[in-house]
Amino acid sequence: MANPNIVGVTSILGDTTSVAAAVADRAIANNPASSGKVLKINTIIAANNNTTTAAVVHVNLYPLDDLGGVSNAIAHAITVPANSSLIVIDKSTSFYLKENQSIGANASTTSSIVYTTSFEIIS
Repeated sequence: MANPNIVGVTSILGDTTSVAAAVADRAIANNPASSGKVLKINTIIAANNNTTTAAVVHVNLYPLDDLGGVSNAIAHAITVPANSSLIVIDKSTSFYLKENQSIGANASTTSSIVYTTSFEIIS
């Protein structure tokens, strides 16, 4: 796993993705091996769009891209009430995702949680 030098940055591109949660982890951010990039994760929001049912959410950091390896929890078993959002990561707790790392997220109910991730692609 390389850690590209970000002192000589040639490009910083902003990106935002939204992924509907599943019971098993789904990738919400992925930095492939040998990408030559670093992802600065600025925000992760878990939004529960169910009007009556709470959901339990998990966000995990994987040591390999495509959700490979043994994960470590970023947020573990947090209940998001119906019609509510949870800010898992914000600008004050941002972090870097190096090459060959990924972030996965899941929820106790598949149809209610949507994860929105905002990040910078630095190369």
